[in-house]
Amino acid sequence: MQDAPLTLQKLLNRATTLFPDREIVTARPDGSRHRYTYADAADRIAQLAHALDDAGLERGDRVATVADNHHRHFELYFAPGCSGRSIHMSNMRLPDDHLEYIVRDAGDRVVFVDPAYVEKVARCTAELDCVEQFVVLDDEVPETDLDAVTDYESFIEGYPTEYEWPVLDEEEECGMCYTSGTTGKPKGVEYTHRAVYLHSMMAGHADTESISQQDTVMPVVPMFHANAWGLPYAATFAGSKQVLPGPHTDPEPVATLVAEEEVTMSAAVPTVWLQMAEYLDDHPEVDVSNIDRLVVGGSAPPKSLIRKYDEEYDAPIIQGWGMTEMSPLGTLSTLTTETEAKPPEERDEFRAKAGIPVPGIQVRIRNDEGKPVARDGEEMGELEVHGPWVADRYHERPAATTESFAEDERGRRWLKTGDIATWDEYGYVDIVDRVKDVIKSGGEWISSVDLENELMAHEDVVEATVIGIPHERWQERPLAVVVPAADADLSTEELEAHLLDRFPKWWLPERIVFRENIPHTSTGKFDKMALREQFDDLTLSADEER
Repeated sequence: MQDAPLTLQKLLNRATTLFPDREIVTARPDGSRHRYTYADAADRIAQLAHALDDAGLERGDRVATVADNHHRHFELYFAPGCSGRSIHMSNMRLPDDHLEYIVRDAGDRVVFVDPAYVEKVARCTAELDCVEQFVVLDDEVPETDLDAVTDYESFIEGYPTEYEWPVLDEEEECGMCYTSGTTGKPKGVEYTHRAVYLHSMMAGHADTESISQQDTVMPVVPMFHANAWGLPYAATFAGSKQVLPGPHTDPEPVATLVAEEEVTMSAAVPTVWLQMAEYLDDHPEVDVSNIDRLVVGGSAPPKSLIRKYDEEYDAPIIQGWGMTEMSPLGTLSTLTTETEAKPPEERDEFRAKAGIPVPGIQVRIRNDEGKPVARDGEEMGELEVHGPWVADRYHERPAATTESFAEDERGRRWLKTGDIATWDEYGYVDIVDRVKDVIKSGGEWISSVDLENELMAHEDVVEATVIGIPHERWQERPLAVVVPAADADLSTEELEAHLLDRFPKWWLPERIVFRENIPHTSTGKFDKMALREQFDDLTLSADEER
């Protein structure tokens, strides 16, 4: 067979050769929209590659981006990687010390930053000597204390719109992301050209996300979050029209973009689709009938939300599960022939799970003794994964690598995900908790995720999360934090009765606390670490048992 390295260059070349006039649309901060084509983007990507040459970047060097979802960020998804460098997509929502740490750890030589985040970057990089150039992703530079700063349009202006792309090894790094650092300093994951290429091919598979040239794809998930779940790369490979929402994640601009740009496929955390559903209830004139499917990740969507989009908008919600270490996709809750034939309520049960492994990913679930769990949907163990877009180490973190990766008897590397899961006879994985979040009460495990999902299935609950609280007798007991719907008159007793329809009494939260909001991490997940700190002084006694 011919030697044909799998590189980002080939993804871009396919889009510009076959679909040069297909649009890439960006929603600007002021609400206006920028439009251009793949051919236009390719010209500017070549100009950016030349600019990186003149900035002195060598093969293998990294540039950082601190930016929202827009066309300039899209150009940075390709120019560094295609020219033999790497893009480090940085999370501007990280604490200042974490952002400083990851830029230092990656050794980024150029930082590309949106105007909105210039002040944060200035704070975080004041002591960094690795950064030689700052580029503001605009046509002008706002007032700033940054040195060696220019605007993006000036940075690429005047360079040729053609570039002699180098011959690349598919195992070269083309991108880098860091974990969110919820249990210590963030850990770096290096993505290779081969991994991104194969992940993009998988996303077009009929039994996964089915991304094709007929689609209009809108990643609401941030582009700093694990390659925006791979969507900008996969959509480019397919030749899809792309819609990039910029800083807009509120329901009105998201719904408007879906309607006016005729978006067929989009992806975001469940909160985005919960809020959009409420907005559409109040604004029935907004026509989103073009939506064909929605991908949800970060946390499980409530079954009520799945049913709502199914019944009212004919837009199936597909739950995805993955990790930064997995580029990121590992499973999807698509229905198989066997599960499609089930009654509606049973189908919803499968669609609310993490799903079946996507083509290319192998999974195994092992108990505390290292033995495979039964595929009965009940026995729990830690989920481990292996595949061509799964990392096999962390960037310069040997101790973390040793802790998180294992080899089997054939010498294959497996990522220990830290997720507690079950696996059923149909192949559906169900994430029941994180190793650090599962509640161990009297020697028995209680799934905080199952309790959360059932609480959010109540029609008057907007969000809910569950953490373990120390207990004098049972070691740990569940505590639920619930955000009621506006004007709802919820009581502890009502929610307990709701939970008793599905769970035994000993699973019920020892306390239910009502709040106006729940803290979230920088990637949109419930911030259980912050909640544990809030309830740090609380220990339940035997006298308080239900």
